[in-house]
Amino acid sequence: MTTLASGTDTLTRDALTVLQPGFPGTTAPDWLLRRLGEGLASVGLFGRNIASPEQLSSLTAQLRSERDDVLVAIDEEGGDVTRLEARTGSSFPGNHALGAVDDVDLTRSVAHELGRRLAACGVNLNWAPSADVNSNPSNPVIGVRSFGADPELVARHTAAYVTGLQSAGVAACTKHFPGHGDTAVDSHHALPRIDADSPVLEQRELLPFRAAIAAGSRAVMSAHILVPTLDPDRPATLSLSILTDLLRGRLGYDGLIVTDGMEMQAIAATYGIERGSVLAIAAGADAICVGGGLADDETVRRLRDALVGAVRSGELPEERLAEAAERVRGLAQWTASGVAAASEAEADAQPGSASAGSVTRVDIGLVAARRALTVTGADAFTPLTEPPYVALLTPVANIAVGDETPWGVAAELARLLPGTETAGFAGEDAGGVALKAAGTRRIVVVVRDEHRHPWMAATLDTLLAARPDTVVVEMGVPQAPPRGALHIATHGAARVCGHAAAEVIAGA
Repeated sequence: MTTLASGTDTLTRDALTVLQPGFPGTTAPDWLLRRLGEGLASVGLFGRNIASPEQLSSLTAQLRSERDDVLVAIDEEGGDVTRLEARTGSSFPGNHALGAVDDVDLTRSVAHELGRRLAACGVNLNWAPSADVNSNPSNPVIGVRSFGADPELVARHTAAYVTGLQSAGVAACTKHFPGHGDTAVDSHHALPRIDADSPVLEQRELLPFRAAIAAGSRAVMSAHILVPTLDPDRPATLSLSILTDLLRGRLGYDGLIVTDGMEMQAIAATYGIERGSVLAIAAGADAICVGGGLADDETVRRLRDALVGAVRSGELPEERLAEAAERVRGLAQWTASGVAAASEAEADAQPGSASAGSVTRVDIGLVAARRALTVTGADAFTPLTEPPYVALLTPVANIAVGDETPWGVAAELARLLPGTETAGFAGEDAGGVALKAAGTRRIVVVVRDEHRHPWMAATLDTLLAARPDTVVVEMGVPQAPPRGALHIATHGAARVCGHAAAEVIAGA
């Protein structure tokens, strides 16, 4: 265990220990290394921190040279939300695709392989999986990040994901408690509200979290949502009733509770991140996630001082902060032993064995993506032999996904049908503009959540009226009725989902 810098008192160390800050760049800045020496026990990684697996391995080694038990966390859901492959798109389909297949062994294998790749790069805590039941089709932030709209399906796949990920030595962080699926507001922008009664919450929202706890999820992430039935005054992240009475008490969970990003507007705009962090720890949270948009030493100092000041003023019991810090250290100890155990299991496993998965590691993501496809119109469809024109109907990016990650089918179609061209379109005149750009070429139109975007549905109307042979690829939640000469629902926009769809279009 790394020796902490002398002169840092216990209270200050505990305050630093409960923080999970981000930072800029692909190497650790001096201030971050200094804070690790003073007691900081966790860091959060985002797409901005990752250029390649080799670089990520070097970065995590740099962090561990300062503190060997540091928790290195990442938001790597696979599918649409990827940090490891933010520049290329994920090699793994996301939750909705796995839920569409509904094979828990496949989900477990995908999660294990994703966890193995994280562990190989030195990452030991993954802010995944999403256990949200996507019961509201208008949900702007969950969507394909959910396994589906059926609570029992979500529960069994959440449990399988937790088991698979942790079998690779990476701690799972099941989110977003008590469930973010029935919202029409993105908590990155404002405070969502769920007006469900207790029986609905019990049978819908809480079922997957019970399954995750039974599966041994080492961490749970709170949601910045207001659930008046549970607490009429405070969002879940700041609610004693929800984090302590419900999650710890009724559900019997004793692992680490992590907050969602405290810089998100649902908290920051109402409480501020310093006040919000104090309230979160007092309510029962153990770790404060901050750094998606705030990533500097000043933020760490402000949060540390807010926690220390709250203890000294009597607002935050010192034993509550100490308990939170101890849970962080306990998870760090588990990851150290878990990685060692997973490494031994890897050494014993042979390709094709039960412990190594039913298919080769390289193929598991693509196999899952192929199995997740729902294809309508295939019987009357003749695969393309000439390069098409791909019209990408581009909605505003989900903040959790980010706008830097490529999506669609054009890159994969160009590999199979050289000469394929693509362009992005948006707005009320997108249909006419796309028709003119395509000329006489066959059109492949790619959409994402057509049911949530009237302009997108109108564009499809225009394209299909003029060109009935247009192929439609839906890479979001396939809520709208399928249409087009061929309709392919991929249940997600990961790179492998585009690959699988392109194979159908080109008959590969």
